[in-house]
Amino acid sequence: MDRRRALKTATVLLAATPLAACTGKLKTFATWKDGQQAVLDLLFAPKVVQDNPWNLSQVMQHLAQSIEFSMQGFPALKGAWFRSSIGSAAFAVFNARGTMSHSLDEPIPGAPALDASQALKTSVQRLLDAMDAFAQFNGTLRPHFAYGELTKPQYERAHLMHLANHWTQFHAKTATA
Repeated sequence: MDRRRALKTATVLLAATPLAACTGKLKTFATWKDGQQAVLDLLFAPKVVQDNPWNLSQVMQHLAQSIEFSMQGFPALKGAWFRSSIGSAAFAVFNARGTMSHSLDEPIPGAPALDASQALKTSVQRLLDAMDAFAQFNGTLRPHFAYGELTKPQYERAHLMHLANHWTQFHAKTATA
């Protein structure tokens, strides 16, 4: 399949993906502060992660990695042609919709393994620290492993959509007798 056809196919498939908003689930966090508050709230009302082999701490680590790598550089990048075509188109579709959908149990390529035994408090703090560092960051942001070059506002939007996408799998803990 040639690149033009691959790009068209990917764009059509992304456009046909159901929106989280159609199911009444969270589309995205409106602001960076809203995202930070949702992360902090997990310390007071922990959630259960459904349909994912990762526990809540591992999801927080994954989200922190994503933000950290946007400043430090991702350990592995998809090919340049992918980032400039399919990846860029995927981000454009997600951005236009205001919601992201991706495999919620897929690690970032080349990222260190997530520690299932790490305390939730430690993982939440790491994510909050990464969010604070990103908010204060004035350097050159590194290309996203799939989307390619993003501006700071685009990266912020991508991170907020990423948070919200993972929040769709969180459910309140229920008491057991």
